[in-house]
Formats: sequence, C-alpha cells, structure tokens
Amino acid sequence: MKGRAAIALGSNLVSEFGDREANLREALRRLGELGEVKAVSRFYDTEPVGYVDQPRFLNAAAVLETGLEPVELMRALLGIERGMGRERVVAKGPRVIDLDLLLYGDRVMSTAELTLPHPEMQERRFVLEPLSEVAGEWVHPVMGVTVAEMLAALG
Repeated sequence: MKGRAAIALGSNLVSEFGDREANLREALRRLGELGEVKAVSRFYDTEPVGYVDQPRFLNAAAVLETGLEPVELMRALLGIERGMGRERVVAKGPRVIDLDLLLYGDRVMSTAELTLPHPEMQERRFVLEPLSEVAGEWVHPVMGVTVAEMLAALG
C-alpha cells in the first residue's frame, strides 16, 4: 500500500555536493529512491530559528508517495541525512541537510522514534510556507485545519 508523506527540507552549509541548493537537490534525488516525488516547492531563503548564530537556511517541502510505512520512512530520511554528512553537534545548529517527516496521510502516532503529525510544524513559517505551495489543502489530522489555514494563522 502506498502512503503520501509531506517532508520538509533544509540546508545551511556547503558540502561535497555544493551549496545549499545543491544539497536540497541531492536530497530530493535520494528521496526519489524511496518512492515517487509528486511535488516540490520553490526554495525559500530563511533566517535561522532558535539557534540563530549560524548561516541562513534554504528550505523546501516535498510530497512523496511511498510504499514505506512511517517509521521505515523516518529511518530512511535519517539515513539520507547521515549519508549526506549530517552531524548532530548542536541542537538546531548548522546542517548539510535536514529532513523532517511532517505528515503521513492522516496518521497520528507518538512513539520514541516518531511523532506524527510533526509536533512543531504549525509554529514554523519556514515549514508551512513551502508546504502550503505543494499541499495547502492537506488537513492536519489533529488540528482539523489545512496547511494553508495554519500558515494564515501565523499572520
């Protein structure tokens, strides 16, 4: 059975793949190995949030149709991050690539490994802006509002 997943992408470091844009493009290529990438947003240049003493980010969102179950998909996303050289040194710190599983159909789950929907997505403009471009009608299965409505609520 195929599932539809919304994934947030972010990068703010230069890597062996090139600049931030090259990192996002490589991550999208690797996402394509996990299923079919149905939609990709434009790339958004954004300020860092939380840990602010770091370079600006390039953010995007993708919709992926995949045969992987949510936890399998999350593990695969972490594998892509590791494979591209992500090192978790500082929480919310600089990174070659960041892949967050935001939504998976209308699944709701909370385990040590994965929480769906992503617990902070409704607070993050850098997530909602690109996501609304490719999945604005997607309804948050807990809040009962669309991605576009969550973005509008941020003002």
